[in-house]
Amino acid sequence: MPQMLPSLLHHMRRSATGLALAASLALLGCAYPSQFKPGASAAAVQAKLGAPYAVTKLEDGGERWLYSTQPMGREAFQLRFGADGQLQSNTQVLTADNFGAIRNGQYTESQLLQDFGPPAEVTQVASFQGRVFTYRFWDNNIKRFAHVHVDPQGVVQRLMFMDEPLPEPRAKD
Repeated sequence: MPQMLPSLLHHMRRSATGLALAASLALLGCAYPSQFKPGASAAAVQAKLGAPYAVTKLEDGGERWLYSTQPMGREAFQLRFGADGQLQSNTQVLTADNFGAIRNGQYTESQLLQDFGPPAEVTQVASFQGRVFTYRFWDNNIKRFAHVHVDPQGVVQRLMFMDEPLPEPRAKD
């Protein structure tokens, strides 16, 4: 997992325009993680989606792959493959329930990245010694943020939810 952090930081430093363009181009393609159903082969998924953000080896010999639409999107998918390379399940993980299962003081930055993927942004605030990983997600058709506060030792200490602000109305000329 530690090798993912430099990649994540590089990803976060790219320009917003470049990120928006990359996200738009990816979404215009033929494949999206949610389209794959149980029984699809790992080879077919990877051929359409490319390499996953994270791969976790499972005790039963299978693997869990993570694909994310962050920073511009609001979804991340865990695709679970059996030891036979066949897709067993496909789950959208950016949900209030899943974020709510994070236990402060017990959940690590590595687990956060492995389970939820890259955040939309990583920031720092004066009221907390550490970094804040912000994820965009949908909660009952409401655009929300999950702000996960990670201390300097890499342990989650706080989780806060916030509605995503609505855009300001355009001024009438």
